[in-house]
Parts: sequence; C-alpha cells; structure tokens
Amino acid sequence: MDWYSIIKFLHVVSAILWVGGGFVLFLLGVLAERAGNIEEKLQAMRASGQLGSRFFAPMSMLTLIFGLVMCSFWVGFSELWILIGLAGYATTFSIGMFIFKPTGERIGAMIAKDGVTPAALAIGQRMMSVARFDYAVMLVIIADMVIKPTVHDIGVLAGMAMVLVAGAALAFGGSRQMVPSAA
Repeated sequence: MDWYSIIKFLHVVSAILWVGGGFVLFLLGVLAERAGNIEEKLQAMRASGQLGSRFFAPMSMLTLIFGLVMCSFWVGFSELWILIGLAGYATTFSIGMFIFKPTGERIGAMIAKDGVTPAALAIGQRMMSVARFDYAVMLVIIADMVIKPTVHDIGVLAGMAMVLVAGAALAFGGSRQMVPSAA
C-alpha cells in the first residue's frame, strides 16, 4: 500500500462521516417536518447544533486537509474537477459557519429564553431550507469527486448545474411552516 492510497482512504472516510452524518440529521428533520412533529424536528436541530463544531467541522476540515495533501503531492490543482470540489467545499463550509452556526445558536437562545415559539420555528424552518441547498452542493461535490469531469463533459456539468438549481428551488421555493400546538 502506498501513501496516496492511505491519504485517499482517510479523505473518503472523513467525507463519509461529514456528509453522511449531516444527511441523517437533515433527513430526521425533514421526516419530523412532514409528520408535523415539532419536538422531533427540534431534537434534530439541537443535535445538528451540538455536533456542528464538535464533529461536522472537524470532519469537513479533515476532508479538506486530506484532499489538499493529495492535490499537493499527486494530483495538482489545475484540473476542473479539483476547482469545482474546492468551490463546493468553500460554499458548504461558508453555509455552515455563517448561517448554520449562528442561526443554531440564535434558535437555542430563543428557546432557552421563551420556549418553542412561532418565531423560533420560523428561523428553524429557514435553516432547514438552506440545508436543502447545502445538500445539493454536497451532492454535486460527491458527483464531481467520483466522475471527475473535464471542460468537455458538458452533459455532466449541465447535470451538476441542474442539481444546484433544483436544490435552490427546493430550498427557497417555499415550504411547509410548523407552528407549536396550543397544549
């Protein structure tokens, strides 16, 4: 076994843990939303907030570091698929740091102060909408890493663009609102 295989293995494992773990929490939130179960949705959002800086951020950083090591020593940085992957990473990392993290903290503070309110749920709903787009970006990154498109792969690149457009439409095209029941 060579060093490239070891680094690639570590890159893939950290990516699986990062993307897969986040997807499970996202899916739990979507299922709770569809069932109208506010408490389960809040649990998923709380778990996302708790794991964000303790698990997802380190896994995303390890994914990036191992990817950069592979590029530095074996692949290079000039391939289109590398540039797409880096742009996708920058996008999803920025969403996590500048939207998910502060929004999760804000929701937590609101709930700690006033309990579950329509305002807190509305903010959580917007966060779930952004998560839909974030996972469209992650899907494109995964496809990009597997397919490794070049400028000549117009169909693949168009498909990736369509995934981003569909993710944006799902994220920002309106969604179901959850309101707390008057119990």
